[in-house]
Amino acid sequence: MFAALPLLGLPVAVYVLYALTFPGGATDLPEAHMGQVLFSVQMASRVSWPVHAGDLFVFASVVILFIELLKATQSGRVAIINHSLSMLLFIACLVAFLLQRNFATSTFFLITSMVLLDVLAGFIVSIAASRREIDVVR
Repeated sequence: MFAALPLLGLPVAVYVLYALTFPGGATDLPEAHMGQVLFSVQMASRVSWPVHAGDLFVFASVVILFIELLKATQSGRVAIINHSLSMLLFIACLVAFLLQRNFATSTFFLITSMVLLDVLAGFIVSIAASRREIDVVR
């Protein structure tokens, strides 16, 4: 049953918890905290690359998106439930992004975009796989 749950719900849930309980309260946006430099990396070009908290959060979300895209290649009842739950997750993310102040950030926009890509890829891969299965049966 847990295979049907979209993995991108994890970064969304973490962001929701962070946005609703971050230190600044409702008067300060989470983007200010996500924009803080955690550490810097000295590059070969002798330039310092600052790594922000939001950057690491988005990177972790991209890794989860990759895993979710691999899951999209499955077919069956579990995949259909996963695609449906991903669609509901996208709708919830879009509503939060458009209507809630704490979610109107670039970080959450990128996470919402990843959820949309998961929905689109899931449906496209499922349609392509079902076409192949029909061709094999003929």
